[in-house]
Amino acid sequence: MQNTATPTHCPYCALQCGMNLTPAPDGPAGAVALTERADFPVNRGALCGKGRTAPQVLSSRVRLTSPLVRSEGRLVPATWDEAMDRISGALGSVRAEHGADALGVFGGGGLTNEKAYALGKFARIVLGTSQIDYNGRFCMSSAAAAGIKAFGVDRGLPFPLEDIPRTGCVVLVGSNPAETMPPALRYFTELRENGGTLIVVDPRRTRTAEQADLHLAPRPGTDLALALGLLHLVVAEGRVDEEYVRERTAGWEEARAAAMAHWPEYVERITGVSVPELREAVRMFCAPDTAMVLTARGPEQQSKGTDTVGAWINLCLATGRAGRPLSGYGCLTGQGNGQGGREHGQKADQLPGYRKLDDPAARRHVAEVWGVDPDSLPGPGRSAYELLDALGRDVKALLLMGSNPVVSAPRAAHVEERLRSLDFLAVADVVLSETAALADVVLPVTQWAEETGTTTNLEGRVLLRRQAITPPEGVRSDLQVLHELAARLGAREGLEKKFPTDPEEVFEELRRASAGGVADYSGITYRRLVEENGVFWPCPAPERAPGADGGAADAAGDADDGEDAALDAALPDDDPARELPDPHPGTPRLFLDRFATPDGRARFVPVAHRPSAEEPDDDYPVLLTTGRVVSQYQSGAQTRRVAELNRAAPGPFVELHPRLAARLGAAEGDLLAVESRRGRAVAPARITTAIRPDTVFMPFHWPGEGRANILTNPALDPTSRMPEFKVCAVRVETVTG
Repeated sequence: MQNTATPTHCPYCALQCGMNLTPAPDGPAGAVALTERADFPVNRGALCGKGRTAPQVLSSRVRLTSPLVRSEGRLVPATWDEAMDRISGALGSVRAEHGADALGVFGGGGLTNEKAYALGKFARIVLGTSQIDYNGRFCMSSAAAAGIKAFGVDRGLPFPLEDIPRTGCVVLVGSNPAETMPPALRYFTELRENGGTLIVVDPRRTRTAEQADLHLAPRPGTDLALALGLLHLVVAEGRVDEEYVRERTAGWEEARAAAMAHWPEYVERITGVSVPELREAVRMFCAPDTAMVLTARGPEQQSKGTDTVGAWINLCLATGRAGRPLSGYGCLTGQGNGQGGREHGQKADQLPGYRKLDDPAARRHVAEVWGVDPDSLPGPGRSAYELLDALGRDVKALLLMGSNPVVSAPRAAHVEERLRSLDFLAVADVVLSETAALADVVLPVTQWAEETGTTTNLEGRVLLRRQAITPPEGVRSDLQVLHELAARLGAREGLEKKFPTDPEEVFEELRRASAGGVADYSGITYRRLVEENGVFWPCPAPERAPGADGGAADAAGDADDGEDAALDAALPDDDPARELPDPHPGTPRLFLDRFATPDGRARFVPVAHRPSAEEPDDDYPVLLTTGRVVSQYQSGAQTRRVAELNRAAPGPFVELHPRLAARLGAAEGDLLAVESRRGRAVAPARITTAIRPDTVFMPFHWPGEGRANILTNPALDPTSRMPEFKVCAVRVETVTG
């Protein structure tokens, strides 16, 4: 690589902040200089501590540089041939003895679109298994399910971040961007500077809540009742936008009746949010001409997460705050490529382009691109937690890429036990995570600055993350891994075409596979991504462009419509064999003319409050909620290897209110044991009035005795299959001796 600055993107959250990297000619392998990239519109040069220190994980002293195989109970260095032979031999023998569905594949929300696409294709046409899902299921699957029900399509934000400061009011539900994605906080600061108002809904008074005009602190697990109570008041106070409801929605009467069963005093008893606060929230939300509701993991990671998000969407629809400029509902996606990762085949029920696996037309289209019989494609498989729970039982061998479920999954001790019970586990990762340490084979693979590939950020903006440095000797890309495994498992015919190792070649096939789907990338090329600093999907190829009118319904329509033209559209833009019309500009704002439903109308979905899967009782009288801190990321597999971040956030803690601390006889820093029906975690006390007296909070970034997810409840949302990370019953005790 030349010693010139390469514009690229951060490897962490879904902002995908822009940055410049320059190899350090006199530094150790992997050393780079990082400078701000002010031309990228999302972060405008700003970076959080995680992004600023991300290059430290490129060091060969930190990352894996050699395959490892288990020998006499220990992981020892091995050659690539030895490691790949071990994996292919184990997968082949398990399939021969137990069938294809005895093989599992578990992916990650940090994989590029190309790697996510290739992994889904590999699982379905090489392994022949239906058992594939990814950790993005734990991210925004409830918001996705609710968005599809209401709008006909799911995209994290149906508008760019730049719209937030220009709206009149934002209701931020269960999100703490001051710590989870700090460069985004400026949008909310600018909102208030422009005269808009910010309402934050969170059981903790977080750094974000401290900046709000109104902070509502509901009891964990009651966000659904809160949204219904607000909608009740909208109706009772005559604030419904009747014309909008009549012209652009369907199902209002049923949703209205459901909301009217949640009168303010009833909601106050459930949530702990007072009636005056409820009324003030409605006044603030309805006073300006424009407003938004943005949700995150708080309301989504519940066993009723889909209904909860649906209730907030109903509030937007009833007040005419969706599908209009500077108004709408959106989800703040968490993982770096959580959006793109599910659009192109990692989820158990989806094919590329956000097509449904059980849709015959979708199967025909993708099978034609892949050159296989549609009937050979397996059907939908298990969701993420259900797949992990099946390990060692129905699923005998697992290929895992870019995830660390030993720390990140709910009921984590059980998940660790299931991983240990496998006949065979192979992990491809950058570092030796807690999950990789259990593997039979570990493969060192390239990471963000060592490879080129696309990601899709929380706005639906497709980005090109460019290679800035040469990977260490002994490291290969995930695309090379899948290519070589496919060859060893018998897929040698047309291998170079079916599993190319060049990411741009993979993306060209992804364009064809997505053409005509909901997430249509067929009009996007690497060249456009460089020239335009990202392109918003849907972006159909020129021959099938529905027009740049801001509507998404045509681009999200029938998968068979114009498929032949769409397949032809993947010719290079500069191919002399044809002249193309002007490219589709992409769709930064969805739903301005119609929603992506058959009749173009948004759907109200009637919902009602119900308790969490696990409520406090005499044995477990306290509520636990979990989340993140500013200096660590997800399972911490990478950030815990950065000294600066560890100094800022050295380990887990239990946040609790002074009244609860007094009852326990606990002082600041005392060790507390938090115990649920699934396990016990120990961490020092952090006493603060910023949390409700009936609730404790633990961050989930660490393994060991402070592993928060050993406590969490795997109860699943019936639609999204999201586990209930955000609320469970615990007891808290001081640790003596």
